[in-house]
Amino acid sequence: MLHRYLVSPAPRSALVIGKALASSIRGISQAVVIYACSALLGVKLSLDVRHILAVAGLVILASALFSTFSLIIACLVKTRERFMGVGQFLTMPIFFASNAIYPVEVMPPWLQAIARANPLSYEVDGLRAMMLHGGTSQFGLALDFGLLFAVVAGLTVIATRMYPRLTQ
Repeated sequence: MLHRYLVSPAPRSALVIGKALASSIRGISQAVVIYACSALLGVKLSLDVRHILAVAGLVILASALFSTFSLIIACLVKTRERFMGVGQFLTMPIFFASNAIYPVEVMPPWLQAIARANPLSYEVDGLRAMMLHGGTSQFGLALDFGLLFAVVAGLTVIATRMYPRLTQ
C-alpha cells in the first residue's frame, strides 16, 4: 500500500503529516477514555474548557511526535519484525527515562539530564498541569508546547526526507 502512495503526485510531506494526524485522532479518542475512567475513579479533574483544549493540543502534538518517530524507524529498518523489535527496544527506555512514573527531582543527576531531554517528560508535565484540578507545570506550559512543537517539526522534516529513499 505504501508504494501506491509513494507513486501518487502527493508530496511526501502530505503522507507524513497525514499519518501524524491519523495518529492524533486515535490519541484524542484515547484521551476521552482516560478522562472518563479518571472521572469514574474520582480523580479531581480540571474541566475548564481552556484546559481541555490544551490537553487536546498536547495529545495531538505527542501523537504526531511518536508517529513521525515511528515513520523514521520504519524507513531505517526494512522488515516488520525488525521494526517491532526496534520499537519495543526504544519504547521502554523512553517511558522509564521520563517523569511519567517518578518526579525528575528524585532521579539521579545523570537520569535527570536524560529526562529533561526526553520529549515525553514535557508531554506528561503539560498533561498533569492541565488535566488535574490545581495541577502545576514543572517546566512551564510554554516550554512544554514549544519543545513538543519543535520536535514534531524536526521529525516531520526528517521523515519527509527519508520517505523518497523507500522507492530506491
